[in-house]
Amino acid sequence: MSALPAATAAAAVTLVGARTSLVAAAAQVASTASAATGQNGPHLDLGKARLRVATYKGGDATLLKTAGLADTPYAIDWSEFQSGNAMIEAMNGGSLDIASGSEIPPIFARLQNAQVRVIAVYKDDVNNQVVLVPKGSSIRSIADLKGRRVGYLRATTTHYYLLRMLEEAGLSFSDIQATSLAPRDGFAAFNAGSLDAWAIYGYNVPLAISQAGARVLKNANGYLSGNYLYYGHPAALADPLRRAAAADLLVRLQRACTWFSRHQDAYAKVLSAELRVPEEAILSLYRNQSQARRITGVTAADIASEQQVADTFARAAVIDRRVDVAPLWTDTFNAALARGA
Repeated sequence: MSALPAATAAAAVTLVGARTSLVAAAAQVASTASAATGQNGPHLDLGKARLRVATYKGGDATLLKTAGLADTPYAIDWSEFQSGNAMIEAMNGGSLDIASGSEIPPIFARLQNAQVRVIAVYKDDVNNQVVLVPKGSSIRSIADLKGRRVGYLRATTTHYYLLRMLEEAGLSFSDIQATSLAPRDGFAAFNAGSLDAWAIYGYNVPLAISQAGARVLKNANGYLSGNYLYYGHPAALADPLRRAAAADLLVRLQRACTWFSRHQDAYAKVLSAELRVPEEAILSLYRNQSQARRITGVTAADIASEQQVADTFARAAVIDRRVDVAPLWTDTFNAALARGA
């Protein structure tokens, strides 16, 4: 067997060391979640539980595995999705127990009386959500977008922050030539010169900057809350076994966020290989985070934040009526997450 290249060996040592340091933490996760869900009964056998959980490519399933926290005492059936909206549809159809996404998908779920509850809040970065303009563009402000071709993705964070930015500039969607595009299609259109601006998020931002010379016109800090949500199916929350397993999973994810904060370089290597995105593009996002990743229980402020999004969409006729989002939320896992933290 040939020797590992120096860089690869160093990365392997980093990951092995990081995982080893989390063995005790993993054991504590189980005891923390067990204690926090004591109301379910101390004799529950989590080995009999099975959770159906949604993940994004390079998402929670990858994070838990890399952090050494994936060895759960219960079974997890992971399903990969590309959007929170698709996860909500699957959950409402009864095929998912746990999922995650932005504040927006549950608003549409509420309109349809979907079988979805918000069970925890994932605090994360918003600096990676931006409006880009092409290299050499004369556009210098959001007001300059009037009459221009602007790409975004309907019913996502890009829809919301673009709407708020336009409102602030005295404009509306009717003042621009708005085109809803999936990220891949938006990237192609932007690179081809078919868009004057593009509201987008994630790895597309550093890639568009490095590959096409794009310029950030404005980022979403101050427009987005940084709240991303975990969703649960009511039937899973009502089942003592699945509820206890879900509490354990959320605490594991909470601790995985702590691991991530200390091992971003190592995790970027893993994601680069899985997503086929340059490692430097991933690290550029990590170096520019608006806040540290963490998972918390539900608060009144979190509910109010989602209500603001819903009210903005109603005012702009994105949805056909005002909705009260409060019934979507539950503090079922607040105790487990408080103890886990």
